[in-house]
Amino acid sequence: MCIDHKITCVCGRSSASFNFKDEVMPSEVVSRLYCPGCSGDVKFDPRTMLRDNGWIIEFDMDVAGFFASGKLPRVTVTPEFIFDEGYCTWRGVYPADHIDSVNERRELLELLKTDRKRYFEEFRDWGTKRMARLAAAGWRKANAV
Repeated sequence: MCIDHKITCVCGRSSASFNFKDEVMPSEVVSRLYCPGCSGDVKFDPRTMLRDNGWIIEFDMDVAGFFASGKLPRVTVTPEFIFDEGYCTWRGVYPADHIDSVNERRELLELLKTDRKRYFEEFRDWGTKRMARLAAAGWRKANAV
């Protein structure tokens, strides 16, 4: 089961929704979140931070290690492991993906009312085109597929 948690960035202008796979780690594993607007002056530490298209997630590696040790034996816990394996990752491909994808699908539904065949063609291609667009934009999870 995955529960969504919304975390506000350091400057307070943006927020991101996170999923925590199997609830292995608590939301406290994120010590700070930096949006593209506040990440520019951050001294990046690859031992505790992960960068994704202008966003920086700073993890509390003590919290991550503690929770991983009880449930994920024999793994090296790194920011990349935490994020890429889904233990603390965006809800979707990027911070607002879960909202944007719903809106995009809603727009496609309008087509269903007027051209059913075209709707099915567009919907079939939508996911592939969308992931290609997000990968080209530099989102980590889109490039992992």
